[in-house]
Amino acid sequence: MKVSVITISDRASRGEYDDRSGPAIETILLAAIDGCVVTRYIVPDDREEIEHAFMESLGADAIITTGGTGLSPRDITPEVTADFCDRLIPGIAEMLRFESFKETPNATLSRGTAGIKGNTLIINLPGSIRAVEFCTRLIAPILTHAIKMVAGEGH
Repeated sequence: MKVSVITISDRASRGEYDDRSGPAIETILLAAIDGCVVTRYIVPDDREEIEHAFMESLGADAIITTGGTGLSPRDITPEVTADFCDRLIPGIAEMLRFESFKETPNATLSRGTAGIKGNTLIINLPGSIRAVEFCTRLIAPILTHAIKMVAGEGH
């Protein structure tokens, strides 16, 4: 399985702080999925930069983003993802918010989405390290099955 992890953060892209969320996703996926290969990118909260990273990542089985799902004016990851995808998968985002709400009511403020572009699954995760670790552990068990379904391999 090939996964592209895209950290979307103005400050991390400028080197103002170290990206911790992208490496956390990679660590969890490598431990949970045999044969998983992860490529990581860091881009600012900019539509063109996010779309470019998506285009560079097409061909991966999955793209997992971290960051840009909140309420600030620069948080545009869900809009860019929805516009980029051919089809949305609302159940993934709903499950992530539902389960995350059990940890913190602030999870209701996450606007992440999920969808499919071609044969690539795209999932938005929040930017905080705690939320990313929690959400990655939630999606890891369903990734293989979801990717097979996207590829037309059925149930």
